[in-house]
Amino acid sequence: MDRIIEKKKWTTRRILTIAAIAVFVFFLIYLILLRDKSSKLYIEKEQITIAQVIQDNFQEFIPVDGVVYPRTTIYIDAIQGGIVEAVYVEDGAILEKGDPILKLMNANLELSFMEQQTWMYDAINNLQNTRISLEQNKFYRERELENLKAQMDEAKKTHVRNQILIEDSMISIKDFEDSERTYRNVIKQYDLTRKLQKLDSISAITSLEQINNSINRIQNNLKLLEKTMENMLIKAPANGKLSSFSAEIGETKGSGEHLGQIDMLDGFMLRANIDERYISRVHIGQEAEFDMNNTNYKLTISKIYTDVTNGTFLVELQFSGDEPQNIKRGQTIQLKLMFSSPSEAYIVKRGGFFQETGGNWIYVVEPGETYAVKRDIRIGRQNTRFYEILEGLEPGEKVIISSYDSFGGKDKLIFK
Repeated sequence: MDRIIEKKKWTTRRILTIAAIAVFVFFLIYLILLRDKSSKLYIEKEQITIAQVIQDNFQEFIPVDGVVYPRTTIYIDAIQGGIVEAVYVEDGAILEKGDPILKLMNANLELSFMEQQTWMYDAINNLQNTRISLEQNKFYRERELENLKAQMDEAKKTHVRNQILIEDSMISIKDFEDSERTYRNVIKQYDLTRKLQKLDSISAITSLEQINNSINRIQNNLKLLEKTMENMLIKAPANGKLSSFSAEIGETKGSGEHLGQIDMLDGFMLRANIDERYISRVHIGQEAEFDMNNTNYKLTISKIYTDVTNGTFLVELQFSGDEPQNIKRGQTIQLKLMFSSPSEAYIVKRGGFFQETGGNWIYVVEPGETYAVKRDIRIGRQNTRFYEILEGLEPGEKVIISSYDSFGGKDKLIFK
């Protein structure tokens, strides 16, 4: 007899179909949600440089080149132009104040000097003669007064005597009147002459003062003229070393031309050009240092020239303590210009990665050191050896610090 055969629900074909669909769905979910979408690049580990983030004392500074200069320099310029007649010393000579350096000759100046000197001497002689005339006039007035005084005394005696005689009718009235008239005239002449003497005296005082002032001015001008001629002989203005000096006999030097300088032997200073980006962070008293012959020397900024030339500005630095014994003018010394005091910080060695990332991200090596991934960071201060890490890294982590030029900004670097 016939029986109904039940159809199997889970046939092999159905199971395989469902399994295939499940695998396909899982594959889609993996592609969409679980698959690592980051871009990758396979690199040779030996071709990169890895450094560890550490926690240590950090001090911000920049390297600058300082040039050695004398602390005090006196410049020597030609006050008057002329032809070099004689050269007495050579560049580098140690001089004392007043030592001759070179002599200039200027024929036109010498001729002008002689003409002016002659005129000045003539003017002085004329003024002195005028002064003598005023003195003589003073004595003439005094002698005239003495004479009039004698005449007045004599006329008075005659007049008094005639008064007695006229009373006795021994002389005529005419003789008496003549003697009286003579006496009064002499008195008037004496009074007038005395007034003239007073006026002459006042005038003479003013004239003599003007004459003396004029003579003094002429003499001062004469001294200045003589000093101008003396300036044709160039002398050392102070004790020191002659530098930047070059002159040949017969060479023409113009008025105001720089002839050389005296470097005084009272020590040295340094001048350094600093990038204009740091102009707001540089100040008077800021410290710098350098090492020479296993000795550390410290300096401070003493002067800042804020004019920017070719992207840099100039500063002068003075030694804070001892100076090296063997430095020379013109020598270049690399300095560390400090921007902060030592303080504890997270730091990592400098490297070529900064040029590519600007300090905004870095490749961090995972603990297994089989790959490295991108991570955002924030860099603060820096010096010639380290960057200060403000955010994104912890001490003990390792990072790639070599150049990223060939990585193309990939998200993950896998080490071969």
